[in-house]
Amino acid sequence: MVPSPFMSAATQHPFFLKLENTQATGAFKLRGALNAVASLPSDARGVVCCSTGNHGRGVAYAAAQRGLRAVICMSNLVPQAKVDGIRALGAEVRIEGVSQDYALAAAQRLVQAEGLIDISPFDDPLVIAGQGTIGLEMLSAQPDLQHLLVPLSGGGLAAGVACAAKAINPKIKVTGITMDRGAAMDASIRAGRPIIVPEFPSLADSLGGGIGMENQLSFPMCRDLLDDVILVTEEEIYHAMQVLYYEDRIVAEGACVVGMAACLSGKITPQGPTATIITGRNVDMYQFTQVITGQDIELGEYTVKGQPYAQPIA
Repeated sequence: MVPSPFMSAATQHPFFLKLENTQATGAFKLRGALNAVASLPSDARGVVCCSTGNHGRGVAYAAAQRGLRAVICMSNLVPQAKVDGIRALGAEVRIEGVSQDYALAAAQRLVQAEGLIDISPFDDPLVIAGQGTIGLEMLSAQPDLQHLLVPLSGGGLAAGVACAAKAINPKIKVTGITMDRGAAMDASIRAGRPIIVPEFPSLADSLGGGIGMENQLSFPMCRDLLDDVILVTEEEIYHAMQVLYYEDRIVAEGACVVGMAACLSGKITPQGPTATIITGRNVDMYQFTQVITGQDIELGEYTVKGQPYAQPIA
């Protein structure tokens, strides 16, 4: 975990970045995947999961360490760079439908048909515990943290981090942050039950996907442990990606910067030492180059109008 001088100045409070983009597979998802795969029985035939990319990469890596077959099911919204990265680790890839719900259904069919063991990207106690080690490390490194800003998708990361952090400091504030289009966990919390929402292309593609209609763990944990959920726009994500690159010299996915985006847009006003998680670096580099050079980004039928990065005035 490193300080961000720019964000500290912008928020007028110490601001820290937890650099999960430096993991071997490029994202925090490796933690939960390794924990789950390490706990499999010795006679396991193989594993399967649905993924928006980074969980699949973690499962593929962990399965390879044990010599297990891995099948990763993803929708056609997953960037090709993430698909290629998973195949490079030796896993089989299945592209199913236009949302993660289709990928989840495909994974469940493989459990029934081929006896593979499903490793949920978020609704699994071992996965949640693995992601929760991030919260332990953050508070170990900086015990006076008052606010954690956690990217929110299916909730495995947010549930694990909130559980760990609040066990150490019950007064710490934990906010889940996600994009404002297709935010399944936010919509489910507001509805009081898991619901299906449409998915859209996003700069924060890792935060896409549903939470599962039979969600048993991450939904109630996020509902009960998160102090708030904040939504940010594609334009706010675009700007925050530029800030992270130009000010902190970090290449990262759009999903990583939602905490920064919430602060820079004024949707969150830190009141003390604050930290967010830079969750991964497995970004489409062509799109990333477009962002940092201020070009327009086409997200399906939605266009994010480009803006060159304006250097702050000293």
